[in-house]
Amino acid sequence: MKLNEARRALTARLAAVTDEAAYEADLIMEHATGRKKAELLFSEDELLPEEAEAIDAAAKRREAHEPLQYILGRWGFMGLEFYTRPGALIPRQDTETLAEHAVCIIRERGYKTALDICTGTGCIAVSLAVLTDADVEASDISPLCAELARQNAEANSVSLRVRTADLFSGAGSYDIITANPPYLSVGDMARLQTELEFEPALALLGGPDGLDYYRRIAAEAGQHINPGGALVLEVGAGQAEAVRGMFPGLKASLIPDLNGIDRAVEIDF
Repeated sequence: MKLNEARRALTARLAAVTDEAAYEADLIMEHATGRKKAELLFSEDELLPEEAEAIDAAAKRREAHEPLQYILGRWGFMGLEFYTRPGALIPRQDTETLAEHAVCIIRERGYKTALDICTGTGCIAVSLAVLTDADVEASDISPLCAELARQNAEANSVSLRVRTADLFSGAGSYDIITANPPYLSVGDMARLQTELEFEPALALLGGPDGLDYYRRIAAEAGQHINPGGALVLEVGAGQAEAVRGMFPGLKASLIPDLNGIDRAVEIDF
């Protein structure tokens, strides 16, 4: 089979799984062959046996609804590339709303120190380290995530101190703290799309109403944020007002995503 024929066949195969079959087929083909889409579109080179085997293996995993990000082992975030693996939450475009806002206020206010809790792959922490001059620290309760964050920091050529810790355990005081904590409710978890079932429940479930971690953060954050500092939290759709209400007496601003959904909350201390 020629490369362009293999691309069309893979697209047809993935159509039953995803509405973005052509896009996903291109990514799998690029990953398996080391060739860019522009070459794959028209190439009549023969598909090598090992390439065909890799494509078929990836297609079978995707047909089982495993997320493409785990299959490829890498994913983009904030213009950077991050290693991904099962056991760590996949970087998402929604989270770029938080990261972009944090980068802006670090630059505007001259913040020097930052902490990212519930760091997962380290995508927020590494992005802050790459795009600002802040000294960045990260923590996650999962040893696997902590190690992955270190790996992603090294891959993006930045220094990042990473601790295996539950929220603020062992933390000092910082100019800005960021977090994308678990925020799905028990009801949400019962209605998960199949792809999300591959991601760790530890990074998804936020208690009966999805807000347990925000309550813990609200109770402890003030002990770890310098005067004039800020806390920036990603929130689920419809949660922003409830989270803002957990910080009475403090200025709290809602940050919408590209779809106009309040996706992050900034609390100024």
